Amino acid sequence: MSSADTQPTLPIPEDAVHAAAPAAAPRRRRGWIAWIIGFAIVVVLAVVAWFAGEAIARDLVTKTVREQVVTRLSLPADQQIDVEVAGAVLPQLIGGTIGEITVSSDDVPLKGLTGDVTVVAHDVPVRGDAPIGQASATVTVDEEELRTLMASVDGFPADTLILDEPDVAFTTELSFFGVQVPVAVSLTPTAADGDLVLSPAGIEVAGAEITADRLREQFGVVADVVLKDWTVCLAEYMPAAITVTGVEVVGEQLVADLDVDGAIVSDPALQASGTCA
Repeated sequence: MSSADTQPTLPIPEDAVHAAAPAAAPRRRRGWIAWIIGFAIVVVLAVVAWFAGEAIARDLVTKTVREQVVTRLSLPADQQIDVEVAGAVLPQLIGGTIGEITVSSDDVPLKGLTGDVTVVAHDVPVRGDAPIGQASATVTVDEEELRTLMASVDGFPADTLILDEPDVAFTTELSFFGVQVPVAVSLTPTAADGDLVLSPAGIEVAGAEITADRLREQFGVVADVVLKDWTVCLAEYMPAAITVTGVEVVGEQLVADLDVDGAIVSDPALQASGTCA
């Protein structure tokens, strides 16, 4: 028997057992990494699907709004109309109400006139079976279009009309003992009962400023033609749901602020053109 055989058998130290055990750890780490990567991929796919769905929903809403505007307001089929929806569309569609929609178009035909129109609507029902919560609009016309409008007013010298911020102005002539005297009149635009009203704000005779009373003293009743308020009914140019609430000259354009009855989306009578008394 060798000396090695006579040596007692020693137990394996417990520390050595534990030192050999960690071989499986990397496998568990790889498992967690796989889970994390898999979760990340799912999140990315969900985000992509959301944005794809959002893009489709937004496109659907803008196309539907455009079609409804063209159809219900009898606009040309090729009318360029821009539609903007505020916020994410999908949640609003699910909720049944669009919080804010802005619709704008340039050179919109308005019964013989053309103007740039912008409408902002809030709380718009998706199904279109209830009134809009609130809506307002602006219509902008240039000098030429305003001349066309004022040409329909009896006695107004529309061919001399100009826009001179903040006023509308025109020139004419008054007869004074057989002599034609040039008169320039500045008019302040306002809205009253839905009509456009142009009221005298300043008068010049032969280049010199003069008061209304002085003009009457010199020209008598002849002066009434330049001292009167000029009232223009605008209802016939717009749907019955729209009322003019304010008017101002901005640069070389006349801008009208409008209030829109929210029931226009479902009431054919409000979609029809208004009438003048």
